[in-house]
Amino acid sequence: MPSYSQKCPNILLPLKEKLPTEIGSLISEGKAEEAKKLILAYLQDSSPPLRERLEIEIERLNRLGYEYPFSFDEAFRALRKDIWDLREEEFHELIKRGCIDSIILEGSLRIHRRFKANTYWLCGDLKQRKRAKNDERSDAGELVLKWRAERVLKAAKEKGGGFVLPLKYHVKASISLRKPAHQYGEVVRVWIPLPRDETTNISVRILDASKKPKYIAPPDHPQRTVYFELEGEEREVWIEYTFVSRGFHVEIDPKEAYIDTESEVYREYTSERPPHIVFTEPLRKLAEEITRGASTPYEKVKRIWEWVTGNVRYTYAQDYLLYDNIPEYVAREKRGDCGMQALLFITLCRLAGIPARWESGWYMNPLSPGMHDWAQFYLEPYGWLYADPSFGNKRKGGEWRNQFYLGSIEGYRLASNIEVYTQFDPPKKHLRSDPVDSQRGEAETGGKNLYYNEWDFALEILSVEGLED
Repeated sequence: MPSYSQKCPNILLPLKEKLPTEIGSLISEGKAEEAKKLILAYLQDSSPPLRERLEIEIERLNRLGYEYPFSFDEAFRALRKDIWDLREEEFHELIKRGCIDSIILEGSLRIHRRFKANTYWLCGDLKQRKRAKNDERSDAGELVLKWRAERVLKAAKEKGGGFVLPLKYHVKASISLRKPAHQYGEVVRVWIPLPRDETTNISVRILDASKKPKYIAPPDHPQRTVYFELEGEEREVWIEYTFVSRGFHVEIDPKEAYIDTESEVYREYTSERPPHIVFTEPLRKLAEEITRGASTPYEKVKRIWEWVTGNVRYTYAQDYLLYDNIPEYVAREKRGDCGMQALLFITLCRLAGIPARWESGWYMNPLSPGMHDWAQFYLEPYGWLYADPSFGNKRKGGEWRNQFYLGSIEGYRLASNIEVYTQFDPPKKHLRSDPVDSQRGEAETGGKNLYYNEWDFALEILSVEGLED
């Protein structure tokens, strides 16, 4: 039986190719338009895989304007709405300190679209000056999360470990184009994520849709989707489905846990997967330093977990396509969002000989749902175990989080993916809006990808029902 990587090719493999030096220099200097002109000249005489690498680079350059939309003055005014006594001199200093994400683009300073939240995370002293906002919903979501985790632990211990406390979700997911399909000149192809029917989620059932899907990917596809085509006046497609999500916990005995180096799981999930899961020298050294002297596989995992959750701050990220190597960036800068922390954890585990993989979709707490990424690691005789570094991060508050989220999961999860940058079924013709992950869907015409500014995605939890074990 072919492995997942054999069935689903790596769509970002061209990023392994190095850019010509003169193109790289223009990009590092923020001369995007000049770089694009030079790339177009190279494309006339380039052959694969360099041609594919250059085409991806043009897309990366095109996304910079979307990622960094604010001028200095616009960003300053936006932050001053929260901090009344902020002065321009201080704003300049915040940029120098690295508190505000910025780049030089075409000779001008540009500020990241989500810079405000990152500023408070990176330079916590500003929080005291921020206008107070009502966080009751957030506080309630945290209480519900802790209550659920405690119930999972209790139920799993009574049962002897494993999946417990199933929840049946009824959800509606939709993609809405910002203009009718015919205005794009042709059929619009749409992919909406669908839960994988395996381990984390089971009993996936499609109930209704705005139109009949053209294709539904197999239940175990590494990035599962349902595929539609829109035409004429159509501008929205939606699907309703149910699925079951379960909590999970087992008591791990470090002395019993072991790695089977002859297994298919070991071969598949201790290997590199460029461009991000790559065994570079800095990451090799870090993995060796963290795990030196560890006597068991579980102790290696725990040390990696402690390093990531203890050192990496949560921040919003750029478009993932703009990073050359996400784990290296996170290890160096000690910052990153949920998926970036998961990729670092996975890469360090694989370097240490621990099978590890990606999992992602949505965090489905009824009070505070949202897109989310986490990880899994594999130990015999327990099988796949969970690791959610951003939820278990020590800066989140509460030691229970750091303990629970190494090995366990609360069951508020919709998991559509267990792999990164893999091809859809049916395949997408153009580079995806998110070529790494798949959480809100994708859209394209025959001629181009449709980026996020051309459509909207929504996921609504219609009901949640507790089931008997």
